[in-house]
Amino acid sequence: MVVNAAAPGSSVRRSRGARRASRLSPLGFVMALPPILLVLLFVGFPVVLALGFSLGFTGGLNSIVAMIGLNVHHAENWWGTFAAYADVFSNAQFLQDLLVTVVVTVVSAVVVLFMAMGIGLYLRMRGGWLANLLSGLAVVPLFIPVVIASWAILTFYSGDGFVRSVFALVGLQGPTWGYTVIAIVIGSVWTSLPFAVLMVASGFQAIPDAMIEAARDAGAGFVRIAYSIMMPMAFIPIVIAGTFTAIGVIGSFTVPYFTGPNSPTMLGVTLTNYFTSYNEPQQSIVMAFTIFIAAGAIGAFYVWANFRSAKEQGRV
Repeated sequence: MVVNAAAPGSSVRRSRGARRASRLSPLGFVMALPPILLVLLFVGFPVVLALGFSLGFTGGLNSIVAMIGLNVHHAENWWGTFAAYADVFSNAQFLQDLLVTVVVTVVSAVVVLFMAMGIGLYLRMRGGWLANLLSGLAVVPLFIPVVIASWAILTFYSGDGFVRSVFALVGLQGPTWGYTVIAIVIGSVWTSLPFAVLMVASGFQAIPDAMIEAARDAGAGFVRIAYSIMMPMAFIPIVIAGTFTAIGVIGSFTVPYFTGPNSPTMLGVTLTNYFTSYNEPQQSIVMAFTIFIAAGAIGAFYVWANFRSAKEQGRV
């Protein structure tokens, strides 16, 4: 005979819990509503307004900036015009800056991931005072303002900086990386490394010891364990570190402004110059949306990685 294990009291409690959750649901929505409204009002609305201005809608709230700006294109159709986009993308200087932005972003993200995974693997597999020292030094830039770090990098690698001084002591001609793209990469790695190390190292630390010990008992070496076990299991933290690093670098301003050359430079500096120095706000907004689309493409990779992980775990 089949006996129903659910007691009458438990069904009553579930019913009460469901009614209570039903009552709390609107309350939770109301509590979450203020930050959502703030984001929509102070971020979403300006973004929509800027998108309309880039398409040539120069009336309403865009009338003042359209009146004082130079080379402003006005909408010719009901959907606007792409004249400002054509204006920007036909500019050879913009294309060079876009190329520099992409190269710096890719190189910086790869270097940051390589260093973060190296420190994380060494900390997880070996441990000891040297691993702890490396992980501690890697997060030091987190407590140094970007402006100060950028100025320090610039003076360190400038023509009369520390590097050239050391080379001069032994009669050699040292490199000058101040105000170059290399200095931008060094600064981007410096500012992005702490978050990547924390994220990747935490992913490696979450791997059970039993799996690593089993692999060692089977004769697997350091490289084999890292490649076949640790990196696949820490795939999501690695992807998060990589995407956040790339998004942070592609929209950076302080590091390329202080340490990079005047031309070509990254788009964060270029669009600021177009807005403040050249008084061409429409063109600067087009550049901002270019960075936004690139960042969105990088973010899509992060969403794909999370969806893939959730699918493998059966959560979707």
